[in-house]
Amino acid sequence: MNLIKKISTLALVAAMGLSLIACSTSKAPETDDVTVRIGSLKGPTTIGLVNMINEENSQYEFTMVTEASELAASLNAGTLDIALIPANLAAKLYNTGNADIQVIDINTLGVLYCVSGDSSITCAADLEGRTILTTGQGQTPEYTLRYILEANGVTDYELDFKSEATEIAALLSEDPSQVAVLPQPFVTVACAQNDSLLIVFSLNDEWDAVSDGSMMVTGVTVARREFIENHPIAVNAFIEAHTESVLAANNDIATTAQLVVDQGIVGAVPVATNAIPNCNIVCITGDGIISAINGYLEVLFNQDPTSVGGAIPGDDFYYIAQ
Repeated sequence: MNLIKKISTLALVAAMGLSLIACSTSKAPETDDVTVRIGSLKGPTTIGLVNMINEENSQYEFTMVTEASELAASLNAGTLDIALIPANLAAKLYNTGNADIQVIDINTLGVLYCVSGDSSITCAADLEGRTILTTGQGQTPEYTLRYILEANGVTDYELDFKSEATEIAALLSEDPSQVAVLPQPFVTVACAQNDSLLIVFSLNDEWDAVSDGSMMVTGVTVARREFIENHPIAVNAFIEAHTESVLAANNDIATTAQLVVDQGIVGAVPVATNAIPNCNIVCITGDGIISAINGYLEVLFNQDPTSVGGAIPGDDFYYIAQ
């Protein structure tokens, strides 16, 4: 206040006049009438959106695909404004410049589970000396699993990689005593097909037990930086709607399960009903996402720098709604 009192009356009037001119010539506040083009993957990330999709809001245009590379290409081409993609893919796009994006929220935490008919297995440490069926060789499932095993002192193990989760489910059906790491909703499908199979532990829980403040971040929501700059109100409105949709998914599982089937994500309501609580669907925003995601990306970087595009993203990788 002391500095302001020293300003002369004439200078203050002049400053006010310039301010009024700037306001009169600046762009008018944006409305929320822009159509937001949203892309997501067939799986848990779209489960968090199904209640939004069901509202049939003309402001939102949804596209669901099976390959994350399709979403990356659409972001790069500018045909999507917002996309729900793997966290490491977001880092790659940021680091390579293939798409100028920012993370606006975390949408899914760990969806990997250890499944077996062997009830003696209760935690990651019990996998010493085991052969583990899994997918994702050279990808985040492998890096995540290796990190958790090593953090638990497990050194004698073998990863038997398969190309499809359905192949692993078939092998478990033949021999439930085998051990596998699978993502949801394949975990629920496999257990439904064979009563001998159990979820013996969650890799998300194991991650939390050995990590230092980071999270096992499976999916993030990103938006093109240009879209954020031009339509901040629409972006913030999406975040609010996404939050409400996630709350509905977790709190009204019966309704959401039917919507999941309607969208073709899984084939049966009972499977969706059992899978939803284990999909770790979230909508986490705010400053906390920086440390949560960076810690996760550091784990991947330490195992294979190329998995995150060669570097840990800077703070401008994140959009924090005001």
